[in-house]
Formats: sequence, C-alpha cells, structure tokens
Amino acid sequence: MYYVYILRTSSNTLYTGQTNNLEKRLRQHKEKSSKSAKYIRYFSFFNLVYFEKYKSRKEAIQREIQIKKLTKAKKEALITGSLEY
Repeated sequence: MYYVYILRTSSNTLYTGQTNNLEKRLRQHKEKSSKSAKYIRYFSFFNLVYFEKYKSRKEAIQREIQIKKLTKAKKEALITGSLEY
C-alpha cells in the first residue's frame, strides 16, 4: 500500500509527500532525521491533515504531482472534503 499525504506545518503551510509506510514516514519527519524532508525540518511541529491510499507507487507519485500543482485554496478544499478528484 502506498500513501499520498498532506501535512500542515506550524506556519500553516502545506507539505505534500508520498510513502509506502505512513507511520514510519511521519516519525522520520517528527524526529527531523536525515531522511526527513528538509522543508519540514524548519517547522516546530506539523499535523497530518489528509491522506489517500494507492495500490502502486506509480499511482501515488502521479497523485502527489497532481496535488502539488493545486493552489493552496484547492488543497484546503481537498482536505475538508469539498473538492473531489
């Protein structure tokens, strides 16, 4: 199983990523490990606000790219469930 996820940072910015182990990936971000995204390390905290599941990495990467192209307003709508794809 692969996941595409959105994190909300302490500065109210949104970070989109994908992984095959969501729990482990969130732990890496929280520990600010060398495997964590550099962007996330700049913030004191973050919350997981959205995720989707996919059967293949290819599908997850395609969806991650699609979400990253959305405006912040459309990402917010996706998070609240008022925007469907």
